[in-house]
Amino acid sequence: MAGHTREADGALIMSHKVTWSRFFPILEWGSTYSGAAALNDLTAAVIVTIMLIPQSLAYAMLAGLPPEAGLYASIVPILLYSLFGTSRSLAVGPVAVVSLMTAATLAEVTQAIDVGYATAALSLAGMSGAILLTMGLLRLGFVANFLSHPVISGFITASGILIAVSQLKHVLGVEAHGHTLPDIAGAIFAHVTQTNLLTLAIGAGAIVFLFWVRTGLRPTLIRLGLRPGAADFIAKAGPVLAVVTTTLCVWGFDLDHAGVQIVGAVPQSLPPFTLPDVSFELLAALFVPAALISIIGFVESISVAQTLATKKRQRIDPDQELIGLGAANLGASLTGGFPVTGGFSRSVVNFDAGAQTPAAGAYTAIGLAVAALFLTPLIFFLPKATLAATIIVAVLSLVDIKTLRHSWTYSKRDFGAVAVTVLLTLGLGVELGVTAGVLLSLLLFLYDTSRPHVAEVGLVRGTEHFRNILRHEVVTDPTVLSLRIDQSLYFANARFLENYIYDRIIDDNDLKHVILMCSAVNEIDLSALETLELINIRLKELGIVLSLSEVKGPVMDRLRRGSFLDHLTGHVYLSQFAAFRSVTSQPDTVSALAAQDCANVFCR
Repeated sequence: MAGHTREADGALIMSHKVTWSRFFPILEWGSTYSGAAALNDLTAAVIVTIMLIPQSLAYAMLAGLPPEAGLYASIVPILLYSLFGTSRSLAVGPVAVVSLMTAATLAEVTQAIDVGYATAALSLAGMSGAILLTMGLLRLGFVANFLSHPVISGFITASGILIAVSQLKHVLGVEAHGHTLPDIAGAIFAHVTQTNLLTLAIGAGAIVFLFWVRTGLRPTLIRLGLRPGAADFIAKAGPVLAVVTTTLCVWGFDLDHAGVQIVGAVPQSLPPFTLPDVSFELLAALFVPAALISIIGFVESISVAQTLATKKRQRIDPDQELIGLGAANLGASLTGGFPVTGGFSRSVVNFDAGAQTPAAGAYTAIGLAVAALFLTPLIFFLPKATLAATIIVAVLSLVDIKTLRHSWTYSKRDFGAVAVTVLLTLGLGVELGVTAGVLLSLLLFLYDTSRPHVAEVGLVRGTEHFRNILRHEVVTDPTVLSLRIDQSLYFANARFLENYIYDRIIDDNDLKHVILMCSAVNEIDLSALETLELINIRLKELGIVLSLSEVKGPVMDRLRRGSFLDHLTGHVYLSQFAAFRSVTSQPDTVSALAAQDCANVFCR
């Protein structure tokens, strides 16, 4: 008895361990954390920290917030994700698309409601965090599946174009506002004569340099004799080189007095404790934008997390990722930040730099905290044109024209969804663009599934297989109609099947049997079941027997719960061959045809 008790206690302890590690993945990887892993994580953290400093400042500017907000949004959120997230390589923080959506949302909301811009940003992050956390606890990670890849690709492409164009005002040194391509382009064109040539030189020079850094710096350094590892490190620090160089130029030549816009004073402190505004009016206005930001951010995050995890044979839990990202956004709302998610570029850098565990993110947060405490005075003379150049170079990699070409060739339906998403995002804004794209995808899906592919099939000689009579030379019987249904039956397509059958049998006086081959039917809902009952009754009145074949187990279990099988005029057969052989007028001939390639009797 005592041994049994110890065994039960051990199982209970193991059960609790599994439960706690599910919600706190740190308990799983932390128990085996080693010195070698710590060294790899520290190395990756140094590289990512160097990359994140200019990125965080730039994305805060893109969101319309002070530059320090970018640093704040990159410290506590990373720490919280390292506790709750399941990806060992994902780097969480401000990203371009979410920052753009944040700017569009806050501009609209602050015009309609008397609330401060920064306060609304905190509330938006808190609302996004609450939505993500709720979805995670309810295990709703599958919701992201409703966003098709073409729509996401089209939205991100359009967002990349919008972001790049919106940053041209900083490169030119002019005033321009707007959240759609026509508005932004029109405003820039109207003020282009006011271009500050020094600002343009800095911005254009930074863009050219950063593009070269991406492709040419590493090979150049290796040719000069530098080791590949050191060359990689310096190449990834390219944006920092641009920041340092342009900042020194502005400081050394007093270019700020010549009209070059600079970042200015940035508070030298750790993230402050902040409280978002939770008034009903503000939360109601933010709910839909927050939901869109949450889902778009989750899709972007889970995509890169799963891609990187696959390379190391690791596993990602989408529901726990929702919890991790939710906690990160709640942390951002309490520490002066704005909505965050997993970033593609920084996560790839984190992965390539050798990050082994989420501890790399925690070390990155510490590095950013040190930067916020001691390095912010050094960026006083940092030109905004350099930050704009950083954003432009980063987001242009998001523009994916290949998807448009590929979708046009492969599927006109998907091309329509991509094109509508791109055009509406550029012309009407990010929220309407992605919403329209999602709705169009769902409508097109419903339209396609409302017209399921139904094939009339016959027996392939020398086999027991049945194939489409329009594609193969097959054996049929004029008294038997065999129809293969290539989709699940539900309320939207049940009537289509009914009409298809009636149209097919209306002038066929020789017909005695109809067999529905259900090998591709994964579900039959109540509406479709009622339609099958009506078909059965109608065929019976015409003297035609209805049978089913190859019905899957779960579907059969559902059918047994009702009375349909009791009233079915025919039978349910294990295979289409068994059904055809049973109802045909010449079963022996059918068996012979299946056994050998002989002259067919009923062949069309």
